[in-house]
Amino acid sequence: MKLVFIIGNAAVGKMTVGQELAKITDLRLFHNHMTIELILDIFGYYNAKAIAQIREIIFEEFAGSGQYGLIFTYMWAFDQQSDWDYVEHVCDIFRRHNAQIYYVELVAPQAIRLQRNVTENRLLKKASKKDIEVSNERLINDDKRYRCVSHEGEILYDNYIKIDNSCLSAETVSLMIKERFGF
Repeated sequence: MKLVFIIGNAAVGKMTVGQELAKITDLRLFHNHMTIELILDIFGYYNAKAIAQIREIIFEEFAGSGQYGLIFTYMWAFDQQSDWDYVEHVCDIFRRHNAQIYYVELVAPQAIRLQRNVTENRLLKKASKKDIEVSNERLINDDKRYRCVSHEGEILYDNYIKIDNSCLSAETVSLMIKERFGF
């Protein structure tokens, strides 16, 4: 069993890279908006408790499923202890099933991420991003409020790679990840 965290800022390409990685491996993709959009559709607002509970069920069930592995995308605010704790919690679920854990951090400047924020694939999979003005404003404000790019040497986990995917296709990045970790 494998757990692959793809982490990074908003619109850096986590889901798109995850989609491509899933295509070339036996890993399954669980991108963070799969639960966010579901809860927004049902409740009409962001219900963090419901999102967390659904994710918890999926993690527990998948970790014990015997499948090859799961890709999970996550916007990790490195300046928030609660995000560090959440990542450790998810890892602990998988560690109980002897999973190998991998961390892929994607980085790109805000200007590139604002361009990616309006791509067809993103808008198709993330209905909450369809109001481009609001989505762009949220991206810019989140950049001011949270630090979603790690400092050099901050991530001390084994099986970690940081990729500046500013000028790289999702296909290229997914191949880099596959080759680096031998998926």
